[in-house]
Amino acid sequence: MVLLDNDGFLHALTKMFQNNRSSGSVNITLKKYDGRTTRLKPQQPNENLCLIRASDNRSKLSTVISSKEVTKFQMSYATLLRGNMDSLKKHDKSKERKERKRKDL
Repeated sequence: MVLLDNDGFLHALTKMFQNNRSSGSVNITLKKYDGRTTRLKPQQPNENLCLIRASDNRSKLSTVISSKEVTKFQMSYATLLRGNMDSLKKHDKSKERKERKRKDL
């Protein structure tokens, strides 16, 4: 897993979305991060941190965001997600409507 700075993470995530546009998937996870890398007693962090991970079948990326940088990162991240969610398939509702009609009769 590669730990990148925030801008590097967004750039690499954009490339990951483009590589998986036609087929494949990208998994993104967010969690609170306390700054430790081993399984020792938890320490009280000075500030709140957030760990963001992204992975596909070939590569893994991660970044740590401090509470001071959250708004800037969130705006850039939201723009990136909006731009790359255009290849999603629309849900076919006609089958569901037919099934509901059958159940009602």
